[in-house]
Amino acid sequence: MRRSKGFSLIELLIVVAIILIIAAIGVPSLLRSRIAAAESSAVESIRTVNTAQIAYSSAYPTVGYAANLADLGGMNCAPPTSNSACLIDNTLAAGQKTGYTLTLTNVTGTPNSAYNVIANPNPWGYWGMRYFCSSEDAVVRYSINAMATCDGTISALQ
Repeated sequence: MRRSKGFSLIELLIVVAIILIIAAIGVPSLLRSRIAAAESSAVESIRTVNTAQIAYSSAYPTVGYAANLADLGGMNCAPPTSNSACLIDNTLAAGQKTGYTLTLTNVTGTPNSAYNVIANPNPWGYWGMRYFCSSEDAVVRYSINAMATCDGTISALQ
């Protein structure tokens, strides 16, 4: 009996099953690494905003801290002003960075002597599992629950 060249149906099904098993093992790791990268980016964005707020407060002592993220960014930087300080990139100044929405809240005092910057994953579970925040003390904190303010009761990153 002469055997034909090629693969049998069983051999092809075995190869497809092996590929599916390998994919089932690899996909969760890929998803976890995407979440870890987005959370790391959110923490770095908060640190960037903290540094920019300190520089802004030093450059504009009569204003204090910036009232919103747009004041820290800007397109026209010749010369910088308190409404367009050009301290952060425009993506961050718009409040969106790698799946997180950043907001500057609780800017209080005269001049502005306090602020909170909060990073929320958008949507939760896809880009991140934790919420991050910081205030004028520049300590980055996190919570698994959504937050409106950033105080010392929230866990600090180590």
